[in-house]
Amino acid sequence: MIIKPMVRNNICLNSHPAGCAVAVRRQIQYVKETFAGGNAPGNDSPKLALVVGCSGGYGLASRITAAFGYGAVTVGVSFEKPASERHTGTPGFYNNFAFENEAGKAGLITKTVDGDAFSDEIKNKTAEAVRAAAAQAGIPAKIDLIVYSLASPVRTDPKTGIMYKSVIKPIGAAFSGRTLNMMDGTLRFANEEAATEEETANTVKVMGGGDWELWIEAMEKEGLLCPQTRIVAYTYIGPEHSWPIYKNGTIGRAKEDLERACREINGKYTANGKIAGSWVSVNKALVTRASAVIPVIPLYLACLFKVMKEMNLHEGCIEQIVRLYRDRLYTGGDPEKAPSVQVPADGQGRIRIDDWEMREDVQKAVTELMNTVTPENVFAVTDILGIKHDFLEAHGFDVEGVDYDADVNPGGEGI
Repeated sequence: MIIKPMVRNNICLNSHPAGCAVAVRRQIQYVKETFAGGNAPGNDSPKLALVVGCSGGYGLASRITAAFGYGAVTVGVSFEKPASERHTGTPGFYNNFAFENEAGKAGLITKTVDGDAFSDEIKNKTAEAVRAAAAQAGIPAKIDLIVYSLASPVRTDPKTGIMYKSVIKPIGAAFSGRTLNMMDGTLRFANEEAATEEETANTVKVMGGGDWELWIEAMEKEGLLCPQTRIVAYTYIGPEHSWPIYKNGTIGRAKEDLERACREINGKYTANGKIAGSWVSVNKALVTRASAVIPVIPLYLACLFKVMKEMNLHEGCIEQIVRLYRDRLYTGGDPEKAPSVQVPADGQGRIRIDDWEMREDVQKAVTELMNTVTPENVFAVTDILGIKHDFLEAHGFDVEGVDYDADVNPGGEGI
């Protein structure tokens, strides 16, 4: 079939297999070139990595960097919809397909588990996949890197069977702010009513740290952790003007619970030497399938990208994760010191790779720019074309070198 993007309200309803494959290969190439340029992995580099939420954005970048930067065996977990005769698969379906193809060509061992990561069944299947991958590689079945990068709007609690749905709402008071349609450049005011206590609690259930704790508990019970295990989950804080809908809203409450879980994991496993440490990494704002639908964020991104590109500070997912691994998690430091001592973190134990975004000069310039944006000048003063490109590319569209008039197999074969 010939596949063109179908976008409604900043949500893309389809994806392109060839475009996804090319985008994955370019991330792989960036990692290979970066680590070939005098940034060789040290003795503390990962050998066996588990990425929960491996199929897109930061999770995909995490898996690519572990595999092609460090040569690690990787086990990925994601829940994807495959293609049918009439419909394309999810972007993650094609991303996983392309990653596995490239890993196979490079002689890298990888296993992908497809299913509901919140369920006990998938946790058990993942443990089996870890053992199988380790046996194939001839290494101990001990995971030394766990990345938790799960993004889902719903979660079924495996203990109660209750399904919870998350919402993106402010807490305490209604919110109104300008937002941007990244496809056509129109500006409008987004209005969101305050979340109820139940909606807030449900969002924490879906997006908080409860499932992260269950994953670590499951891997520990299976005997798959080791004193070298480094564990990281991803979060975002952002500037103050986004806090009513983000940091101080339902998502922010869930992210607070993620940090709580991190402290719990460290107290339960790091203190007694069962793992090397657990961290929450605060990452840069980027265009993802999730961020595109958060009110205010698209306008902020359009201005942020403009400023950071002009300052030569802009990074995408793969650049961010390479810097996280190379300059934070795996610095090749003193082997006599505990990893928790060597990983640079802020006063609350968080890794900050949003440091360039949150620089005072960057935020000052972004705020000034946001105050000047009008419907008439939006294309001239912001990087709306850049965020539109990133949004489409996340679904396999607008990728340079791909013929979008060509007939392609939606199953992904031949990409």
